[in-house]
Amino acid sequence: MDISMILLIIGLISVIASFFVGNFSNKYADELEKVSMSLHEETNGLKKRIRIVEEELMINAQPMPSVNKRKMTAQPKAKPIHNIIISQILSLHSQGYSVNEIAKRSSLSNEEVITVLHSKGVTT
Repeated sequence: MDISMILLIIGLISVIASFFVGNFSNKYADELEKVSMSLHEETNGLKKRIRIVEEELMINAQPMPSVNKRKMTAQPKAKPIHNIIISQILSLHSQGYSVNEIAKRSSLSNEEVITVLHSKGVTT
C-alpha cells in the first residue's frame, strides 16, 4: 500500500464521520433554540403579569389618614401608607414585635407605626 491509498482511506473515513458528528451539533442547536424561545416567552408572560399587578396596586392604593389624637396642631401632610405595609405592620404586631422593630422592618417612623395600629383599633 502506498501513501496515496492510505490518505484516500483516511479522507473517506473523515467524510463519513462528519455526517454523524454534524447531526449531533444540529440536534443540540435546535434544542438550545427551543429552550431560548420558551425562556423568552416565559419572561414576556411574567412581565405582563407584573405590569397587571402593578396597575392593580396603583388602583387599589388608598392613602392612610393621619390621625394623631395627642397633637392637634398643624403638621405637614403625612405620606400615604399602602395597604400591604399596613397588613405587614398588623402581622408583625400580632407576632409580638415591638414598635421599634416594626418601624425598622417597614421603613416607617415609630409615630407612623403607632398611628396605623391605632387606626386599626390595636392598642400599643
